[in-house]
Amino acid sequence: MSIRKILVYLTHPQVDAWNFRSEHKALLEGRISGLKVDVCLNSKDFRDRLPEAEAVMVWFFKEKWLDSAPRLKLIATPAAGNEWMEVKSREGLQVLFGGFHGSLMAESVIGAMLYFLKAFPLSAKMQAQKKWGCVKISQKLQSLHNSRVTILGFGKIGKVIAERLKPFGCSITGITRNPDQTPEFFSSSDKIITFDKWMVGDTDHLICVLPGGKETDGILKPEHFEALPKSCYFYNLGRGNIYQESDLISALETGEIAGAYLDVFGEEPLPESSLLWEMENVLLQPHISAASPPYLELFVEELAERIADYADDT
Repeated sequence: MSIRKILVYLTHPQVDAWNFRSEHKALLEGRISGLKVDVCLNSKDFRDRLPEAEAVMVWFFKEKWLDSAPRLKLIATPAAGNEWMEVKSREGLQVLFGGFHGSLMAESVIGAMLYFLKAFPLSAKMQAQKKWGCVKISQKLQSLHNSRVTILGFGKIGKVIAERLKPFGCSITGITRNPDQTPEFFSSSDKIITFDKWMVGDTDHLICVLPGGKETDGILKPEHFEALPKSCYFYNLGRGNIYQESDLISALETGEIAGAYLDVFGEEPLPESSLLWEMENVLLQPHISAASPPYLELFVEELAERIADYADDT
């Protein structure tokens, strides 16, 4: 695939790291010789220029727009999920999703793990109260060393999270529908199992990075939470459709699990009426586990390699 010009419409009103800037344009043009990057700042400008576009970089794309884009050969999005990409495949059109998120999401989930294990909420209370809580806090401290981590959704992102956890001394169980080659960083304590054998019980941390969609709808049942050790922490960075919020709240309230880090929800923004807001053993983030200053830089570098690979194959 030979791409000489790419039309970019990547703006976000809330997260600054998700806005395409001049430095990203310079980086992409510098990576691919002869490439011209045209940046659109609003939807009207993008739609007006779409008929001449052979490649676009966007957050979302609607199927009906293809009627006015006869020359389009490539749609690229930094997003990992396909919820905003309403495009069916057609001959001569490639749709590329970002695959770089793992390292950024690993930082978030490891930060959440340490938040719980090192009793940072108690330290924050101590600081606010100006009371030296050495005994109380020390009794709550735990370690990642020798902990058992289960990753539900052991794809590209799940594997990067696992790799980042290995230096802490964790043992990894990856759960996937389609097991492939065992990662090189695995040791004898690590394993991969399939979904049909995934009733998880013996783990200290359950990390979910499943995609959304019908296949994962309600995949976590109350019995899965019941089977977890009471000391287990739960982390969801994938999509919020994988369980009923009421089931998770019940597991947290009754002590079936120790706590939860949640970055995604069945309804977003999370309604103010949700009980999750008030739970002391829950850490909430607003679907930004991959948001970080190098976000678009990583995407541009990845996209440049992909475009070069396509050019080599043609």
